[in-house]
Amino acid sequence: MAQRQRQRGNRRTTTHARHKDNEGIVPVLARAVRELESAVQRGPLSPGQRIRFQVVALLAREHRHEVKADTELTEAQKADELKRLDGIATILAKTATRDPNLFTLLSEDAVISDGAKELRVEMLRKAGVEVAPEEPKPDDEAGPGLGERRVIPQSVVQRQLANPFLVPDFDIARTRRTTSQRLATWELLGPLFRSFELGGASSCMDLPEATSLNAPGDLELMPHQARLIAAAAEGHRTFLLADEPGLGKTAQALLAAQAANAFPLLVVCPNVVKTNWARETQRWTPRRRATVIHGDGDQVDAFADVIVVNYEILDRHVGWLGDFGFRGMVVDEAHFIKNKTSQRSRHVLELSERLRARTARPLLMALTGTPLINDIEDFRAIWQFLGWIDDVKPLLPLMDALEETELTPADPPFYPAARKSVIDQGIVRRRKVDVAADIPARRIADIPVELDEDDSRSIRAAEKELARRLVQRYKAALETRRTGSVVDGIDHELVRRVATWEREEMGSSTTGENVFSMLRRIGQAKAGLAADYAAQLARNVGKVVFFARHVDVMDIAEETFTKRGLKHTSIRGDQTPKAREKAIDGFVNDPDVQVVVCSLSAAGVGVNLQVASNVVLAELSWTDAEQTQAIDRVHRIGQSDPVTAWRIIAAQTIDTRIAELIDSKAGLAARALDGSDEEVTSSADVQTEALVVLLTEALERELG
Repeated sequence: MAQRQRQRGNRRTTTHARHKDNEGIVPVLARAVRELESAVQRGPLSPGQRIRFQVVALLAREHRHEVKADTELTEAQKADELKRLDGIATILAKTATRDPNLFTLLSEDAVISDGAKELRVEMLRKAGVEVAPEEPKPDDEAGPGLGERRVIPQSVVQRQLANPFLVPDFDIARTRRTTSQRLATWELLGPLFRSFELGGASSCMDLPEATSLNAPGDLELMPHQARLIAAAAEGHRTFLLADEPGLGKTAQALLAAQAANAFPLLVVCPNVVKTNWARETQRWTPRRRATVIHGDGDQVDAFADVIVVNYEILDRHVGWLGDFGFRGMVVDEAHFIKNKTSQRSRHVLELSERLRARTARPLLMALTGTPLINDIEDFRAIWQFLGWIDDVKPLLPLMDALEETELTPADPPFYPAARKSVIDQGIVRRRKVDVAADIPARRIADIPVELDEDDSRSIRAAEKELARRLVQRYKAALETRRTGSVVDGIDHELVRRVATWEREEMGSSTTGENVFSMLRRIGQAKAGLAADYAAQLARNVGKVVFFARHVDVMDIAEETFTKRGLKHTSIRGDQTPKAREKAIDGFVNDPDVQVVVCSLSAAGVGVNLQVASNVVLAELSWTDAEQTQAIDRVHRIGQSDPVTAWRIIAAQTIDTRIAELIDSKAGLAARALDGSDEEVTSSADVQTEALVVLLTEALERELG
């Protein structure tokens, strides 16, 4: 996108006469698209015609934006020009239906070749548009096609000044040996992929027995987690960790890095989970510091041990990240890089290659819950990231393993042997059912997410206003106080009374912002993020139950699932019994329905959804009992898999405090959802405690 924006910026022209039938870019595009329409009727387009197809689509898209933004055109002229562009778009779509491979050229991240750039300039000039020469990009030397806007955060510069020399890795020369290359003349990648399509007994390498289940603090590893960490401790350095969601891949990756001394560690992940990586780093490796890159990285701590960056902004940071001196790299939700031509895949592969060039045996981990046998070609880029293959052949460690089989693709036994050779490079996949004895029957996993900047700013302002009003009320009550217990300058008994008054009046229209309204706004702000996470789960493990409290949050979630192409149904309070039954039946019996969106109040009881074993709680309940009721729609008699509830928490908001309050009220046993008889807590208790915390923190800030 940045590349295309620069290209548009290089054009020096006006749109005064574009609405005229025979002037501007539209007639040029119309002629070109009609030629393509005729050509595709004779068969698939040639490479040159494919380039023309892509350029026509690109210019039509650019011109549409220009027309909409042009203040000198009348509304009638805009409508006429847009109608002509719609005609071109229709012909492009019809052309693509005859040659479906053309659809890949229409995606936002499609590669724009040098030939396409030249044709674009030529077509613009035919339209009478003056095109300024494209200025050379200072980062062109970083690699072909990676010329997006790059940044170097100030803290990175400071780190480089503090330690200008990277410690050389003298082991690198010893790893660059040669093999006998008996198989050098064979095409091997195709047979390797085919070996997985033929199936096999297991998709998991042999792992050593766990030596210890100890973890920092009061944490305890599950045996399957400890076995992977033991493998890293014994020297294994590449892993395709494909455990099902809920089996603790994040903890395994961090503790494997600890065992391999692979810090500094780079983590590349989707935006929705990058805050969770920072939190999990603090939990599982408390002596290591994590930093999360946002935007241009102005707040990044370059001296941290774990640096977390999301795919969406990787293009800006790939330059300095490649020179940083990482000793390990984790790619979370690694199926995001399956399209090798996409920008994010090219950046990840470039970083992996540069890391392997600097470090003899870096820790490389690709994390994904996607089943391995859906489409094995999707794992080509992941194997390349791990250094198992390049574009055309297996690399040395895998080639050595294949040589040791003393077989060739002409021998039928080659395929199971080749499959095992790849798995032994580091494929680890365990399903919940495989390790059911290791994990609780029901458990909650919190996923902290960062809200959009505008939403976050607005919600923090609302919290501040509520806290200001509480302080004002407290001070007014303080003047009439007769007795009280003052600790550190705060009358905590009065604080609780003020919080109780506020809660009791929350239903009135005169109280302004309150905890109810803030939680609703937070729910709306995180709805899309929660739905994105549920969509990832659905693609990884199958059916997912999505719970929300408010109708507007459910609406946003359903819109997100529709955009992601996920078939879904919903259970709401305003449904007739017949519609409700149909929705449940669709989710339970239709294999194509991947998500059911449920109202906490309407589907919290009396509904059996045990066909799923993953629940997403998009909004917080006011009591542990309410969220347990929701989870029990899945964890019922007949459920054979352990159930995981993913609770989406908005970081740096009152959402976090309320989650902590619910957990503290429920007690440790209820937090683990082990079926203990915990003390019942009312929603009023949690609401009051939330206001107590908010007021106490505000008073502490005032007292300094």
